[in-house]
Amino acid sequence: MARMATTRRVAISTAAAWLFGFLIFFPILWMGLASFKTELEAFAVPPSFLFFHWTMENYATVQERSDYLHHAMNSIIIAGGSTLIALLIAIPAAWSMAFSPTKRTKDVLLWMLSTKMMPPVGVLVPIYLIYKSFGLLDSRIGLVFILCLGNLPIVIWMLFTYFKEIPRDILEAARMDGATIGRELIYVLTPMAIPGLASTLLLNLILAWNEAFWTLNLSTSSAAPLTTFIASYSSPEGLFWAKLSAASTLAIAPILVLGWFSQKQLVRGLTFGAVK
Repeated sequence: MARMATTRRVAISTAAAWLFGFLIFFPILWMGLASFKTELEAFAVPPSFLFFHWTMENYATVQERSDYLHHAMNSIIIAGGSTLIALLIAIPAAWSMAFSPTKRTKDVLLWMLSTKMMPPVGVLVPIYLIYKSFGLLDSRIGLVFILCLGNLPIVIWMLFTYFKEIPRDILEAARMDGATIGRELIYVLTPMAIPGLASTLLLNLILAWNEAFWTLNLSTSSAAPLTTFIASYSSPEGLFWAKLSAASTLAIAPILVLGWFSQKQLVRGLTFGAVK
């Protein structure tokens, strides 16, 4: 009887998980299907799910109208650059807070987290003027810098949590063997925290890839990433849902594929330290 109850519970939990996952994925699925419809079919009521005239016209129009590869390369450089710089800053910062804390460490961590509570529009005007003065508008360097600073508190907090789970005795043993701080970071701490570093890198990369507010306000053409590429299909004449869906599908495809192939590493990193 107990085995039947357990089997039933597992079946119900599995069905609920699949249902919940499908509900989350459904908007992406619908967007992908709409990208293969004509504009009339995209607006049709009731909508057609699979039985419609499939066409690649929207993708051809998007490629003719916009340089997808240019925007994709900008996204790769901006998201990748901001993530790598944030990690280079966050690793020593999180190490010092985790293994050499002071009485102000918690205050600093809370202050960093509080910066994420401020709406970005509150500092748009001063940052825009600063960027204009230094010639950083519509530049990859400017976007890398602002996205790095914007995501840095989250990166430090995540790495701080992972580093706190590493036994102090291992680092003390390395110091007794004569390891310097640099060698301790590179050869001892970093290899042990690879799951946490990988999940932090992936999450920060996704956040930087999807950032729209700063990219739309600080770039126009030369450094415009895929978020600007998508926004260009919203015009005063209205929304062209089929073409907008095609542009959005092209924009999320790289990060979606990356997330799919790295999901095991991401889950491992997010649960790092939870099970001993």
